[in-house]
Amino acid sequence: MASVLPCITLETGNNPRYSIIWLHGLGADGEDFVPIAEELELPAAVRYVFPHAPMRPVTINGGYVMRAWYDILNGAATAEIAANIGRQEDAEGIRASRLLVESLIAQEKQRGIAAKNIYLAGFSQGGAVVLHTGLRHNEPLGGILALSAYLPLPQTLPVEAAASARQTPIFMAHGQDDPVIPHAFGRASAEALLRQGYSLEWHDYRMPHSVCPEEIRDIERWLRQRLSA
Repeated sequence: MASVLPCITLETGNNPRYSIIWLHGLGADGEDFVPIAEELELPAAVRYVFPHAPMRPVTINGGYVMRAWYDILNGAATAEIAANIGRQEDAEGIRASRLLVESLIAQEKQRGIAAKNIYLAGFSQGGAVVLHTGLRHNEPLGGILALSAYLPLPQTLPVEAAASARQTPIFMAHGQDDPVIPHAFGRASAEALLRQGYSLEWHDYRMPHSVCPEEIRDIERWLRQRLSA
């Protein structure tokens, strides 16, 4: 089956009943989280889908063309991302990537995976996109994992959110020493979602803008609880 996006697909067993659509961060590609997925020991067969983001110029990086889920506006250096990431957001790009992820969800449903068994995961930009998408999806998903990420377009969520998304569990994790998306920004996003009644589990770690072994074990535990249910 041809995908709306080029993807890497990894199946951990025959006839998987679960799918995890995992989005990479800015400038990376679908290969980025394949090794981490291969580390996870889950109690059921899973189909991992690792899409490659479209190539586009990124303003924060001087207009350099790279894989990105949306543009990051203003500034000319990585150090300035933190100051600009939540302001003058690329709403058009974020919404376009939401449609791409929705197409991947539809693809997995066509393959026989129930919506309640489809998980969205993402790192950094990818985490922002899966939060944006999962909270607006019109039926409950298995869960959302947003790693070193934040809630984009928060002002539109109250009117665009799907009521059913309140049943979708959320896992958010962040590095305490993150110089790209500050820990406080990720934490504020989590607290805003908790205030709005979402079911969210928060973790933080002594790490920069990355993933650490302790975080991988927490992801594994969180997924095992749900895939065993």
